Amino acid sequence: MNDKTKSGSASLGTGRLNALNAQVPSLSGGEVIGLLLSGLWLAGCILFFLVLGFGSSDGEGLSQPLQFLMTLVAVIMPVAVIWVAVAALRSARIMREESVRLSAAIDAMRSAYIQQQQGFTGTPAQASKVEQKLEEIAQVSRKTESALATFTSIRPGMPTLANPTPVNPSPAITPDVTGQATADQTSLALGTPVEDLNPPLSVEDFIRALHFPETAEDADGFRALRRALDDRQVAGLVQASQDVLTLLSQDGIYMDDLRPDRARPEIWRKFAAGERGRGVAALGGVRDRSSLALTAGRMKQDPIFRDAAHHFLRRFDQTFAGFEKNASDADIAALADTRTARAFMLLGRVTGTFD
Repeated sequence: MNDKTKSGSASLGTGRLNALNAQVPSLSGGEVIGLLLSGLWLAGCILFFLVLGFGSSDGEGLSQPLQFLMTLVAVIMPVAVIWVAVAALRSARIMREESVRLSAAIDAMRSAYIQQQQGFTGTPAQASKVEQKLEEIAQVSRKTESALATFTSIRPGMPTLANPTPVNPSPAITPDVTGQATADQTSLALGTPVEDLNPPLSVEDFIRALHFPETAEDADGFRALRRALDDRQVAGLVQASQDVLTLLSQDGIYMDDLRPDRARPEIWRKFAAGERGRGVAALGGVRDRSSLALTAGRMKQDPIFRDAAHHFLRRFDQTFAGFEKNASDADIAALADTRTARAFMLLGRVTGTFD
């Protein structure tokens, strides 16, 4: 913008402000009215005392201190009330004038900004550097919205359950935004599936993996987790459980805080056999009202959480049906006490699986 434009915008704003300052009178109408009312009141009081006198000569009139004080208050109080009202009117007038001044200054700044934007190229105003920077930040933010938070299933500040060193032996099984796993794993060149090279997963390791490691030093927990990730079907359940536990922790819901009612193993076996509804209602043993309310609200409002929850429930249903066939009652009871099973009880009750 050239010097003429700057000086013109500055003179415009200065001229409006000076015009407003010139319009401010020394005495407002309210102050003039206050002076007149005060004068009339004082004149009336003087006339009253001149006509009626200031008291009797026997000492019972204004010579008494209390009567004199009451008379003085009766004379001064109306004047004080009048000038309180005048002060309020003056404050309101000053606020209006300041508002007009501020509006004039903003208009002058806006005009100068528009002229500055148009003065560089003579074309309509282009996006400023600040706007371009904000757009870049918005693009970066949109790219990162699909990333899930680092997985923790215990309180913040405690060691995470993720292994401190890379232990994923199956790069093809990685969680996406909705918690789904890419289970289509390629075979080796000689036609031998990857699963055939790994020993079968024991029941103990399966249960330990679904509970996840307790601390960063839980070597047995990480060993069981690595073995579970080598199994395609179990790895899908582990990844789905990890996703929902991460999303639940964002609302302050942690499986270690839940104390669900225990269901008998035969109830779990009925669920594995395909029974739903009231016959397996005892599986919904989570009674924490705040966790249930927060989870239900998240299910309604967050489509990512809703998809992850339904995917997790399907994975748990499919995996548990195969686990139950070779599991004892003690194994089922141990599984029911894992963090994954507690998440299943919570989400199953919210989604109506046990109704």
